Amino acid sequence: MYINVESTESGYEITHQRGALKRVGEIVNLNRKVCIVTDDGVPAEYAKTVADQCKEAFIITLPQGEPSKNIDNFLLILREMLSHSFTRNDLCIAVGGGVCGDMTAFAASCYMRGIDFVNIPTTVLSMVDSSIGGKTAIDFEGVKNVVGSFFMPKAVIIDFDVLKTLSNRQISAGLTEAIKMAATFDEELFSFIEESTSLNDDIEKIIEGSNAIKKKVVEEDPKEKGLRKVLNFGHTVGHAIESKNEGRILHGECVALGMTIMCSEQVKKRLIPILKKYNLPTEIQDDMASLGEIMKHDKKAKAGKITTVYCPEIGSYEFRDMTIEELISLK
Repeated sequence: MYINVESTESGYEITHQRGALKRVGEIVNLNRKVCIVTDDGVPAEYAKTVADQCKEAFIITLPQGEPSKNIDNFLLILREMLSHSFTRNDLCIAVGGGVCGDMTAFAASCYMRGIDFVNIPTTVLSMVDSSIGGKTAIDFEGVKNVVGSFFMPKAVIIDFDVLKTLSNRQISAGLTEAIKMAATFDEELFSFIEESTSLNDDIEKIIEGSNAIKKKVVEEDPKEKGLRKVLNFGHTVGHAIESKNEGRILHGECVALGMTIMCSEQVKKRLIPILKKYNLPTEIQDDMASLGEIMKHDKKAKAGKITTVYCPEIGSYEFRDMTIEELISLK
């Protein structure tokens, strides 16, 4: 399956295909210098499979996890490209999850004011969310995604075969983003996830359905000025939980917690059982006041309020401007 994402800057294609990792060279031009960034939680064979198709490739392997999404590793990628005399005609490829994709894309957007970037997501989370839409970022001074840019990839390549090496926890955490999009945009997809009895059989359809939703959203609002903000459902409080716990709780687990307090009771009655079915957390353990201190740095904060996303019923959403005090009183 292929999905074309139209952009005011440049369009790109999302490839969904088993075995696509072995045919990256058929999809993008690898006849140039290629900087491949991966992490030590991703099987090394994935990056090597891509490198073997390149004319000249260099692999950077970072420690896995959110703490790696920092300015030091951002500079490391830039230094590696500079030391190998990369030009504007060369390429960066991320082979990994959201942390790897965000970091590599940000470095690509800054090096010589932008060189080509290709994203090969290897987690459910990055397949359904961070690999599409052009958001890039690193964490800085304890604040998640506070330094970054919008920079569209040249291609996104999704090979479902790589999911076989993921833990059940990683798969469940990734599903959170699919649940988020279905809850706010697509009641039919939400019901499909709700009724699924075999994730192995249904994961491809869930990922493709989520990508179709995100395609429409980012085409209409590429720079997050309006509609795209809906994709932040669960993220305001979720990002604060993630920052406070310094990566000990996975991003998807944090978003799951954030969703539980930003929806109506009727939505919660359907949402909580799904989260529990996939062993996702449903009760916030952190002190809300301490989370409030982190939320003060939220990128969506303006004039003392944060624009949050509320789900009144499955398949719909509302924007609500809330103060920090109102947010910390929700638990």
